Amino acid sequence: MEAFVLSAAESGRQLRSRLENILNVPGGGTPAVFYSPAALLDNRSEQPQCNRGKGEIMTKMIRIFDTTLRDGEQSPGASMNVEEKVMVAKQLARLGVDIIEAGFAYSSPGDFEAVRRIAQEVEGPTICSLARARPEDIDRAWEALKGAPKVRIHTFLSTSDIHLKHQFRMTRDEAKRRAVEMVQRARGYVDDVEFSPMDASRSDPAYLYEVIEAVITAGAGTINIPDTVGYAVPQEFGRLIRGIREQVPNSAKAVISVHCHNDLGLAVGNSLAAVFEGAGQVECTINGIGERAGNTALEEIVMGLRTRKDFYQADTKIRTEEILKTSRLVSKITGMVVQPNKAIVGANAFAHTSGIHQDGLLKDKTTYEIMRPETIGLVESKMVMGKLSGRHAFRQRLVELGYTLSDEEINHAFERFKKLADQKKEIYEEDLEVIVSEELAKMADRINLKSFFVASGTERVPTATVELEIDGRTISQTGTGDGPVDAVYRTIAAMTQTKSTLLMYVVKAITGGTDAQGEVSVRVQEDGRTVSGHGADTDIIMASARAYLNALNKLLYLAGKQTQGEQKVNLI
Repeated sequence: MEAFVLSAAESGRQLRSRLENILNVPGGGTPAVFYSPAALLDNRSEQPQCNRGKGEIMTKMIRIFDTTLRDGEQSPGASMNVEEKVMVAKQLARLGVDIIEAGFAYSSPGDFEAVRRIAQEVEGPTICSLARARPEDIDRAWEALKGAPKVRIHTFLSTSDIHLKHQFRMTRDEAKRRAVEMVQRARGYVDDVEFSPMDASRSDPAYLYEVIEAVITAGAGTINIPDTVGYAVPQEFGRLIRGIREQVPNSAKAVISVHCHNDLGLAVGNSLAAVFEGAGQVECTINGIGERAGNTALEEIVMGLRTRKDFYQADTKIRTEEILKTSRLVSKITGMVVQPNKAIVGANAFAHTSGIHQDGLLKDKTTYEIMRPETIGLVESKMVMGKLSGRHAFRQRLVELGYTLSDEEINHAFERFKKLADQKKEIYEEDLEVIVSEELAKMADRINLKSFFVASGTERVPTATVELEIDGRTISQTGTGDGPVDAVYRTIAAMTQTKSTLLMYVVKAITGGTDAQGEVSVRVQEDGRTVSGHGADTDIIMASARAYLNALNKLLYLAGKQTQGEQKVNLI
């Protein structure tokens, strides 16, 4: 039996020609035809391609649209202030994402300022603002984006009958007309317009195709297909993307994008199925954070394509060595802890405990590792600074790590560094990252910790004496609890008269050793608002107090914003 291999680089016509020749093999034998799945993907959407040497597979470059600062922030407790968003955006630029969805400019003054700042200060990626299909939203998006070199307006309107009937109270014709008008309005401001038919995975395909064709004609250069409620499964979502490419006459004039939610744990699977069927852009977030169960995880998409380039014939421009650093930064700022068994960036992602696995790794790492830890930036921590290091060396090391701080921020961070250096023998990169993230996370705190004292033991009730400065007034109080941290928290709660509920308390060591900084993350809820708090110190009780007060200050800040009429709108 003769065997033939079909190359994925061959066009459909070439494949048919080869098959005809194969089927006429001499001797009348039946050939065995083997083909890579990628060979079936001829004539997919035209996207920029990375040219390989002669005879090698062509690799399609997939655009990475990061929505951590918009959809990711819709995770309960994951809200970020403007400085934090700018910091994350700069790291996303270092990571190499193609588009940053900086926020939803119309939703609040804070989001407007974040979009404006990122558009002006972050170089490299296209900066995007979300906008509902309303004139005021689109106008506000342009106000935030104007003047920046590469900008995009992303507008959306649902196409599912469920949404049109119950949420928007619009007919199909009205929705289509509104979508076209708003795309045209956005094109009056920018050349780069993206349109999303919200809840596309539950829309009537025929109507969906009709709307897509109309908005492309109106000037939309990117068509994003959201699985808004995480309803789709990979096989049907892939068919949906294929249907758009085959049934929408002008689909080749636009990049087909996908935006998947993780309600059934299928966001990454659906996104990869879409790439298989010709999608040219994937919308995702760092660590997969986002509304409800989250979004497509950027790190999983990127490494999935990079590791299985043979299958998907696709890759991204992401600098993968920045993945872990980006993951840690977002986790620290949002307070959303990455689960240990999380793919790619979890603490156990490259941990091997089985004796058989360990034996194989010692002989050849490829036996049980499909990617090297170094490719995502996982390297052993090393000492970088000491207590004798000066301000200039401190600033320079932060620059090397990718952080640019103002003189005032440097002074505050350096003060924290010197105190930490007196407590620890060795200062690691992770320690510096915590100092910087806490410094940039600061807001106008109304509650500040002055001092505390805790007494605890096997035969006494844990007791805490806490001194706080609240709105400039210093007060002190003593209270008890089930343990030293509980005693501090109960005392602070009594002093601040908060009615909040502690939903989560997590503590971990940042580095090794008995003098390691303890990192505490909390999640607190009050009056329907959920916030995260973060604190770090070599003293775990101090770290706990900082995290709790950080959360309480955020609640006060958000309560003040709501009083001023600032309200966020949660979207696709």
